[in-house]
Amino acid sequence: MSESRPKSFKFPKVEKLTGKKKIEELFQNGSSIFLHPFLLKFIAVDETVHRVLIAVPKKKIKRAVDRNLIKRRIRESYRLNKHIAYDQPETFYHVGFIYQDTKALSYTEIEKKLVILLKRLQDEKSK
Repeated sequence: MSESRPKSFKFPKVEKLTGKKKIEELFQNGSSIFLHPFLLKFIAVDETVHRVLIAVPKKKIKRAVDRNLIKRRIRESYRLNKHIAYDQPETFYHVGFIYQDTKALSYTEIEKKLVILLKRLQDEKSK
């Protein structure tokens, strides 16, 4: 098992995308994949882990309670399925999951879509 591969199902701070410059670079120069209800933005970087940003726009989901619920569901489904993104550890990405729907979907629906997106990200690596 390589050093960069996750050894557990944790989602530590080192895997969270922070910093205004990095986030701006992701949105300005990153590629994107759309799969309802997500817009996946990603950009290849020279790091040893994938860094993830989860965004639920206030314009789409008005109530903070609902936004937080959706972010928790996305974070949990990523945490349990991130091993898909680490199958081929030669390329690492800054990744942004932007929720695009106007209503909160169930955890199972979010997880299904997120797994599909992670597999598509893997396909991008192989290109």
